[in-house]
Amino acid sequence: MVNLSDISNSLQSGKAKETSDLIARAIKENYSVESILRQGLIPGMYAMTNRYKRREIFRPELLIAARAMNIGIGVLRPAIASSAGEPKGAVIIGAVKGDIHDIEKTLAAVTLEGAGFRVIDLGVSVSPERFVEAAVRESAQIILCFSSLPATMPQLKSVVHAASSAGIRSRVKIMITGAPVTEKYCQDIGADFYARDTVGVVEMARAACSNG
Repeated sequence: MVNLSDISNSLQSGKAKETSDLIARAIKENYSVESILRQGLIPGMYAMTNRYKRREIFRPELLIAARAMNIGIGVLRPAIASSAGEPKGAVIIGAVKGDIHDIEKTLAAVTLEGAGFRVIDLGVSVSPERFVEAAVRESAQIILCFSSLPATMPQLKSVVHAASSAGIRSRVKIMITGAPVTEKYCQDIGADFYARDTVGVVEMARAACSNG
C-alpha cells in the first residue's frame, strides 16, 4: 500500500515519474483526492517553497519540484473529475497584477477542485478588471486573489475597489492570500476572507458559500 508521505518525499526530490506513479497507485488503492493532496502534494511543495525562502535551495531546484507537482496533478485530475458532483460554488482564482508566482495558486486551484468547487484559473498578473469580468461572466461566488510579494499587495485593494465599482460586492465574496498577507490587511482593505494557506482556502471557500 502506498504511503502518502512518499509522494511528498518524491516531489521534494524532483522525481516527476515516481511522483506520478505513486499518485496513480494511490488512486487505484482508493485513497481520496483530498488525502492525496493534503498528505502528499501539498506538504511536499510547501516544504520546498519554505526551503527556498530560507535559501536552503535555489530556484532551479524549486522549479524541478514544481514540475513534479504539475505532472502529479495531471495524473490526479481524472480522479477529481470522476468524483465531482454538483459544484459547491464557482471560484475565480489568480495572482494579482505584477505577481508571476503560481505554485501556491496552482495547489489552491486543484485543492478547490478536489473539494467540489468549479474553478476558473486566470493565471498570473491578473488585472482587477479581469477578475471582475470573469466573476460576472461565470456567475462566481468567490474571487480568490494571490499576492506573493509586498509590492503587489496594493493590487488586492484594487480588486476590492473594482468589484465595488462594478456593483457585485453584495453577491461576490473576495478572499485574499499569500505570504505577506495578513488578517489585519484583509480587514483594512475591506476584503471578506483571509486564508493563511491552501487548506485555509478551502475552509474559507466553504464558509463563503454557506454564508451565501
